Amino acid sequence: MSSAVESVLVEKRVFQPFKALVEQANISGMDAYRALCDEAEKSPDEFWSRLARENLLWDKPFSTVLDESDAPFYKWFSDGELNVSANCLDKHLDTPTADKTAIIFESDDGKVTKITYRELHARVCEFANGIKSLGYKAGERAIIYLPMSIEAVVAMQACARLGIVHSVVFGGFSARSLNDRIVDVGATLVITADEQLRGGRAIPLKPAVDEAFGMGGCDAIRHVIVYRRTGGTIDWTEGRDLWMHDLCQGQPTTCEAVPVNAEHPLFILYTSGSTGKPKGVQHASAGFLLWALLTTKWTFDAKDTDVYWCTADVGWVTGHTYITYGPLAAGLTQIVFEGVPTYPDAGRFWEMIQRHKVTVFYTAPTAIRSLTKAAETNADVHPRRYDLSSLRIIGSVGEPINPEAWMWYYTNVGGERCPVLDTWWQTETGGHMIAPLPGATPLKPGSCTLPLPGIVAGVVDEAGKDVEPGKGGFLAIKRPWPGMIRTVWGDPERFKSSYFPPELKGYYLAGDSAQRDTDGYFWIMGRVDDVLNVSGHRLGTMEVESALVSHPLVAEAAVVGRPDSTTGEAVVAFVVLKRDLPQGEEAVEIAKQLRDWVAHEIGPIAKPRDIRFGENLPKTRSGKIMRRLLRVVAKGEEVTQDVSTLENPAILNQLSQSV
Repeated sequence: MSSAVESVLVEKRVFQPFKALVEQANISGMDAYRALCDEAEKSPDEFWSRLARENLLWDKPFSTVLDESDAPFYKWFSDGELNVSANCLDKHLDTPTADKTAIIFESDDGKVTKITYRELHARVCEFANGIKSLGYKAGERAIIYLPMSIEAVVAMQACARLGIVHSVVFGGFSARSLNDRIVDVGATLVITADEQLRGGRAIPLKPAVDEAFGMGGCDAIRHVIVYRRTGGTIDWTEGRDLWMHDLCQGQPTTCEAVPVNAEHPLFILYTSGSTGKPKGVQHASAGFLLWALLTTKWTFDAKDTDVYWCTADVGWVTGHTYITYGPLAAGLTQIVFEGVPTYPDAGRFWEMIQRHKVTVFYTAPTAIRSLTKAAETNADVHPRRYDLSSLRIIGSVGEPINPEAWMWYYTNVGGERCPVLDTWWQTETGGHMIAPLPGATPLKPGSCTLPLPGIVAGVVDEAGKDVEPGKGGFLAIKRPWPGMIRTVWGDPERFKSSYFPPELKGYYLAGDSAQRDTDGYFWIMGRVDDVLNVSGHRLGTMEVESALVSHPLVAEAAVVGRPDSTTGEAVVAFVVLKRDLPQGEEAVEIAKQLRDWVAHEIGPIAKPRDIRFGENLPKTRSGKIMRRLLRVVAKGEEVTQDVSTLENPAILNQLSQSV
């Protein structure tokens, strides 16, 4: 492990919870928060058992809470059985929630479609019956490659209903990324669409599936179910490809939910790792759902009257936990949005909040930063031009939000009357881990504040020992929790080495560096491994390097991140070609080729912002690339570190030239 960052905390502003929120909060005041934390600390099994019994419907009650016999492969409620979809939909059918709006879908072009819980249940059952009619059974894996839509939620819920393990692939990912996931997860079913709409443009999805199949390794796929989103022209393979609407036609609107073991995998979601190959993060049914529901209730202070909007895509874990599962299990009315925040203009978010009377809004710092820039240059799209008075809570997800962006969000969107919830969590944690509670936690701009009840977090050194306040260290979780990753799909050794290194005493290593201040508040300082965070999306540097080196012109590549005011981090690539160093327009043209190549191999999010060409890379005499020096060069700073171990120190000047 690399050394953690050390810096001095200087933020002194503190914002107390608003009285109106405290009076109505699900967790009201710090005494109530501390009481839950104390209960979890004194009797963890009783704490989690109580919450699991109170919040979930069980087909077979559990008697075992936490099984630590094969640590770190922890099991929760492992002799119980339930169905996740039944816990999200069926439980509402005999309550007033049944005829309440579940989803307000707004398409890219502004068309709005609403669906109640009863209608959503019927849609899920129709699709599940259609899938079942094709012979699919519990335990099989389905790839879902869909645009943001009601259909995406229906597909995920239908899989959960049948015990089919879903793996959602973000619609912005390339055919190569899709192929990697189909092969690794051993999928037998793909659910996709003809195209998706984003920012007024149609983007092909089914053609990418066909391209992925052409790369090989997909022979286990028996069917491709296609949602007709745009009516765009696509190729068709008879006997394999089916229209979603044809499959659902005439199917019964009820479908018995298949009870599965609490530890049955609900989904596998791929996240970038520092070794190049994405990791298939495996989550269990009961533990994930419990944590999704609890954190929705706690962090968002969920109320029956809320209109909740998480702007994430279901291709990421935020869309799993805080769109498809947590809000539906809580019975909320939520917005599902197909488009982008800047189309048709950068006032789209604010106009939608105004029109739909959104009460809880959850978005990424990247969106906040880009909309700040737009608002400060164009008064017509400034949030103050819109009526945002319906908001009571605003949140941030994906990466740390810097204090300046926090204050702009608090002042201009929240009107200085809504708490800003800076939430720290990961794909692997299943839900929020360190986050403020709206009716309890005093806020500090830039801090994700305190661990949620039941979460034992710390900042430790390389030996797993707690560091003193204000000192940098590794963020670690010291006790298991129900929503945690169970394993890396097909690679248990990678799971152990990635998350439970032996030197950390069995603690879960988050991979982030952090500090705690004297009030116990956590401050996330950044990644300690070679994973970049671009617009809240994690990218392994090795993934991008591998894509670059696969181009016929490229001999070698090294990728690092540099801070970026809009995306958090920007990808900077240092490239050695198999030919002479290009100059001028030729260099510009080759750089464009390489950016497009990376977009094709991984996805547009991975495009390098800067490409620097060099005759070679800075290496030690043993051949190790000195990435710490490349990070300095990427930031445009002068290299002041000792370079005596470098074989070729003069190369740093050459690599400082951007294309």
